[in-house]
Formats: sequence, C-alpha cells, structure tokens
Amino acid sequence: MKAVEFEGTVSHNGQIAVPAEIAGQLPPGERLHVVIQWDAAADEDGVWRTQGRQRFEAAYRPEDAVYDQLMDETR
Repeated sequence: MKAVEFEGTVSHNGQIAVPAEIAGQLPPGERLHVVIQWDAAADEDGVWRTQGRQRFEAAYRPEDAVYDQLMDETR
C-alpha cells in the first residue's frame, strides 16, 4: 500500500481538492482508502488512542466473549 499526505480545506459545497502533484501519482480507477483528520493539534494523543481502540475493537468477535467469562470466574 502506498500513502501520501497533504493539507487541504473543504469547500462550501463539501469538496476537498487533491493537489495536482498528488493527483498525478494516483492511477485512474484505483480504489482509495481515505482518512480525514482535522484539528490535530488539539488532542493528538487522544486521536491516536481513539484510533487504536477502534482497530482493537474491530477485531473483537462475539465468540471472544468466552475469555471475558473465564476471567470473571477466576475472581
């Protein structure tokens, strides 16, 4: 996976412009994974924690609850 980063703004109609030098690197028709981040200076650590927790919880499956039950039984 390749990644690029750039700063931009959202126009009044909700569009984000991709700078020409970055747009030139993107193959037409390529699927993109887009992450939008704003006000990063306010709480960068909180953002990292939130994203990390979301990734961790995304891997949790209902069948994993058996481990929670085992932990409760040992107390």
